[in-house]
Amino acid sequence: MNHMVEAAERDGKKALDHLLIYLKWLAIALVLGGLLGCVAAAFYHALNFVTGVRESHTWIVFLLPLGGLLIAFVYQKLDKAPLDGNNKGTNMVLAAVNSKEDVPMRMTALIFVTSMISHLFGASVGREGAALQMGASIGNNCGKLLKLNENDKKICIMTGMAAGFGGIFGAPITAAVFSMEVISVGVMYYAALLPCIVSSLTSMYVAKLLGVHYAVYEALVIPKFTPFTAGMTMILGVLCAFVSIAICVSFIVSEKVFQTVFENSYVQIFVAGTIVSLLTLLVGNQDYNGLGGAAIAAAVAGNTVWYAFLLKLIFTAISLAGGYRGGEIVPSLFIGATFGCWFASFLGLPPTLGAALGMIAVFCGVTNSPIAAFLMGMELFHGYGMWFFGLIVAVSYMLSDYYGLYKSQLIIYSKYHSVYIHRNTQR
Repeated sequence: MNHMVEAAERDGKKALDHLLIYLKWLAIALVLGGLLGCVAAAFYHALNFVTGVRESHTWIVFLLPLGGLLIAFVYQKLDKAPLDGNNKGTNMVLAAVNSKEDVPMRMTALIFVTSMISHLFGASVGREGAALQMGASIGNNCGKLLKLNENDKKICIMTGMAAGFGGIFGAPITAAVFSMEVISVGVMYYAALLPCIVSSLTSMYVAKLLGVHYAVYEALVIPKFTPFTAGMTMILGVLCAFVSIAICVSFIVSEKVFQTVFENSYVQIFVAGTIVSLLTLLVGNQDYNGLGGAAIAAAVAGNTVWYAFLLKLIFTAISLAGGYRGGEIVPSLFIGATFGCWFASFLGLPPTLGAALGMIAVFCGVTNSPIAAFLMGMELFHGYGMWFFGLIVAVSYMLSDYYGLYKSQLIIYSKYHSVYIHRNTQR
């Protein structure tokens, strides 16, 4: 009888402990979600403003080299570190979760300001990567303020990442799962599931209240799922895996070239800005500067030119190699959408479906995040095309090898065998 009473007491204590843990993370997630929803809204409106200024005064893009010098100056004075890919951006975030490294609070202000400068003058960069970094910075410092242990601080960083991504992108479940999945491929930090989802949903809700509008894509043209359409989808997946490798290799090579040829960070970013400005002049429009959201929407509607993905790849590789700030995710979506839209017609698939499949397949390939990629397809395209999305994500994930946008990302389990490998991506 005494044993039964003791067991009941232990079970009751465990239940109470679990309830307290639940309440702790619920409170942290709500606070971080609300705070980062405000940050995301401010970032969104600031980006729209500077983009509007550039589009209204197209000559501003030719001042991109000067804007680059300003970015290098800001980092030198405020960050006290070189403007390179070794210790900046999302790589720093992943390193912080995979080790005991810190994500300084100044990162939020730095990435916010330098992203505005990059977009104002027309660097070909994104915004979700910047939102991830700001979220991680705020999450990390929230963990320090609450004196959380190292394991809980990692969850706090992921919670902040989910809130930042969800608030700016508007796909909250994708943002939550991506923040857990991208850290260590093959291992998910399920302890972070509740806070990541709550913070991401809260952030999106707050951001919408503050006037953020998310991309809305029309329903796709979905053919019947047959052996033929499944086979064509798999072929597109193979090609998108190669495209994702090309993206990663281009970023690797361009970064190494700039760092080798131009040792000074001011020279690196000035030269990169000059090249992008000249390319803009040669192209004759600014379709490949900034986010490129209009081109993504056009591709999903079935309209693109065959060379769009190549030009975006060149513009983005040079911008990031030089040191312009923003992110790599939206440019990857641009490349995937335009490539998929163009190539789908050769495979007998609707271009609209091809664009959607290209987006999520390339996103999967460059981030090594298949579950988040599948969920992105479901959230962005209203749940249509589920079987196509699942199939192309599986193909792209396996065939994209161990390349990735982030060299601090860990591959825990092999993509090809059921074995533990624990290695970094090829960056």
